Formats: sequence, structure tokens, C-alpha cells
Amino acid sequence: MVGHEPMRKGRLPLMTDQLRVLVADDQADVRYALRTLLELAPGLGVTVVGEVADGGSLLAAIEAHQPDVLLLDWKLPGLRSIAYLRSLYPRLRIIVLSLRAESRQVALDAGADAFVYKGDPAEQLVAAVQQVRDLYGRTPCA
Repeated sequence: MVGHEPMRKGRLPLMTDQLRVLVADDQADVRYALRTLLELAPGLGVTVVGEVADGGSLLAAIEAHQPDVLLLDWKLPGLRSIAYLRSLYPRLRIIVLSLRAESRQVALDAGADAFVYKGDPAEQLVAAVQQVRDLYGRTPCA
């Protein structure tokens, strides 16, 4: 793609005008809802570049799709850890999603950039994506 260099471990491409998002959740209906919400949110500037249903396919999807942001189900089957993802892709922004609001602090302590409770209104997810964009600008932090 134009504006993206080949993927190397530990290094992600610079963000373009559209924030590139990868959705990782084991439930297809949740992935569809997240994709639809993000792509239709006015002025958010998001392109969902891919979806995965398990941790086993996550790394290959990151390599293939080169996302700026990962929406990550906290209980994604086969997920090693956020720390492991950080060791490979330190510039990848990670927003954790969970059905358990009490997982918030644990996820943030584990290295998530943001946390969204799946029971929150849709606006909370949009706000989290915008927060990540605002905090890190167009170029993710190393």
C-alpha cells in the first residue's frame, strides 16, 4: 500500500490520514459490530484493515495488515500476552475490550493504551480510538 513500508518486527509504519485498525475478537458478530461502528463514526477516519478470531492468527494479521491500532478482546483465545505483543510491536497502540469492567486496571497495567468495557455505549469506543489518535498523533510512539 502507498505510505506503508514493509513490516518488520518491532516496527510499524507511520500512520496515514486513515487510522488503520485490526479487530481481534473470537465472536464474529462482535467483530462485525466493531467494524461497522468504527467505519461509520463521523469524522473518526478509521479503516478496519482486518479481523482475527484467535491469538494464533493475530501475529500473521499484524504482519499482513500493518495496523496502527489493535482492538483486542481481553480473553481472546490463544493470546500470549500484551507484553509479548509490545515486545514485537512497541509502536502498536492497543485498546483492550472486555465484558468485565473490573479487568480495566489489569489490562492497563499489562500495557494496554486504553480499555473499553463492552457494556459501555458505543461512543466510549469511538472516544477511546480518538484518545489514542490524539495522544499519539499520526505517528505512533516507539
